[in-house]
Amino acid sequence: MIRKLFTAAAMTAIALTPACAQGKPTSQMSKAEIEEIVHEYIVANPEVIEDALVALGEKQRASAAAAQQAAISSQKDKLYNLASDPSIGPADAKVTVVEFFDYRCGYCKRSVETVQGLPAQYDGKVRVVFKELPIFGGVSETASLAALAAGKQDKYNKMHVALMELKSNDDLTDKRIDAIAESLGIDVQKMRADMKSMEIQKQLSDMKDLGRKLEVGGTPGFFVGGTHIEGADMAKLDAAIKAELES
Repeated sequence: MIRKLFTAAAMTAIALTPACAQGKPTSQMSKAEIEEIVHEYIVANPEVIEDALVALGEKQRASAAAAQQAAISSQKDKLYNLASDPSIGPADAKVTVVEFFDYRCGYCKRSVETVQGLPAQYDGKVRVVFKELPIFGGVSETASLAALAAGKQDKYNKMHVALMELKSNDDLTDKRIDAIAESLGIDVQKMRADMKSMEIQKQLSDMKDLGRKLEVGGTPGFFVGGTHIEGADMAKLDAAIKAELES
């Protein structure tokens, strides 16, 4: 960044400095002479650095946004249309919301009630797809595998909500996961076997890989159409849903 700013300042300074002030053509000037011109120009016009920083920041943000839009477009089917993904709400809902989350994420826990209520809030026009992204590793990954395995017994969402509703991350242990599953009528032995299966292992691996490709750096991360909402910003999520419904 500093090199870009220096180069921009140098080009501006040289371009705006009269030839008579330079005393010789630019091609014949030494590095020290150019640096002196740049220094004098910046001292006289310090706002050029601020302007350059603003312009560079805007360019970087635009580039990042374009790259993410391209990523969302290229991964659209994996993001929104995988039949194997757990979801709530009508399959033919006009709008699909995708959530990436971790069971030890406090913001994910606090937003679970709102997320679960989206299909009803929008009169069946919204479907929510759940993508496991155990960024904290360890027992978070175990919980993700357990939830996906519970889906083999048609109990994914019940397991998902129960795991999210644990008040303390210290409560998320292997023993507690099994106890929750049993309380929901899940065959724990089968769940544990399914957790080790290639099918469930690959399902979680694919979700994590998609999160990386879409540069989901934290949880929760929501996607609606071409929009990525970082964090539990429910106002932005609602705005994105309404925009899609009106499109």
